[in-house]
Parts: sequence; C-alpha cells; structure tokens
Amino acid sequence: MLIALMADLHANREAFAACLDHAERQGAGRFVFLGDAVGYGADPEWVTETVMARVARGALAVLGNHDEAAVGRGRGGMNATAEAAIAWTRSRLSSEAAGFLASLPLEAEEEDRLYVHADASDPGRWHYVAEPDDARRSLEATEAQATFCGHTHVPALFGITAAAKLASFRPVPSVPVPLVRPRQWIAVLGAVGQPRDGDPAACYGMLDTGRGELTWVRVPYDVETAAGKIRAAGLPESLALRLHRGR
Repeated sequence: MLIALMADLHANREAFAACLDHAERQGAGRFVFLGDAVGYGADPEWVTETVMARVARGALAVLGNHDEAAVGRGRGGMNATAEAAIAWTRSRLSSEAAGFLASLPLEAEEEDRLYVHADASDPGRWHYVAEPDDARRSLEATEAQATFCGHTHVPALFGITAAAKLASFRPVPSVPVPLVRPRQWIAVLGAVGQPRDGDPAACYGMLDTGRGELTWVRVPYDVETAAGKIRAAGLPESLALRLHRGR
C-alpha cells in the first residue's frame, strides 16, 4: 500500500490541494495527516474541512501545536507572528471544524508505525526533532519501527541500529529510502503549507509499505495565490514572503 504522509498544512489551500492531487495520481491508498492543519495561512476552514472529510473516509490525523492553540488549549510560547495568525484563525473556524481539531489525538499507531506531530517522547510538549539528540530521545521512547512526524518544516531522516548507533540523513526528493530492519527510524516529513528548507515547493512523504520504502516528494503549487490570500486577510506580510522564499 502507498500511504501519503502530510504534515504542517498550515491553512495553505493551494499547497494542500496540489499535494492531494499528486498523491492520488501516484496511487495513494491511505492518507495520514501529521498535525497543524491551521495556522499561518488564509484557508483554515477549507483545509480543516478537507482533512475532516478524509478522516471520515478512513484517513488518520493527529493534533499539532497550532491546531491546539486555535481551539484555545495552547500552552503559549509562540512568537508574535504565529499568535496573530492563530487569533485570526480562531475567528474563521466553524464550531464543527474547531470541535474536530479539539478531538484529535496527540499520536496514532498503526502496525509498526507511530504517527505524531513532534517528538514522540512527550508529544504534548511540542519538542522539535531537528538534531540527532532529539531523534534519539524520541526513538528511545517508543518501540515502533518507524515514527513519522512534522513540526520542523524541514525534511530529515534519522535511524538507530540495534547497537544504538545513530545516523542522520538529508532526504533527496523522489529518491526512495529503504527503512530496513532491525534499525528504528524517525522521519520528519517537511511541510506541505510552509516549507523552510529553501525550496518553496510543498513537501510530503509517500510510504510504500510493501517495499518498506519512504520517498519525499516536492510539489510545485500556486504560491502567488496563496501569498495573495495572506495579504488580503491582513495577516503579517512575513507569512506571505516565507512562501516565496521557502524559509
């Protein structure tokens, strides 16, 4: 089975729609959404409703820190730009959409896979998995053979061997990576709605469970329209510029 793994949609309708279309054309039979449906972008209701519809048809979704903040349960700690976007987002979400976000779990397990937005050792504290030490902490907290997360907006892959040696990899788009056993893996999927690795193209992962391979996929989308909506909504200009820069 091909599983499309999408993190950090961030209310970017154009990027999300492009990734959904691309994944379906590649034959994805299952979708997993790794948190932060909202925040930053100008289409929180459409993105949330689309995730809701997919979940109703069997997709999985977990909670992200921006989702949590949008329904008034956040711990704080966001910068002023993120806070401004969350305040705006709250006023745009229907009660149904807000209720859906509030109902999402912090993590979900499926066979030998764990899905979570951030670090698996304490999902509700929203620690980033950006460095080898972060990956080791997360991997040692679970028995899952493969953990899939988002949160950093930068693609990355870490693996730990049975001898406790840790390796880190920078994924190359469109190049499948075998998630071999007995190694444990944690894959950071990058971001659909606000990439930060210098490439403005949306990023998601495609897991081939039959082959045991994971591929990071880049999908160009209409950045100009998405950025224009941010400006029209009166959201901070920096959020529009980030889409163009991919940072």
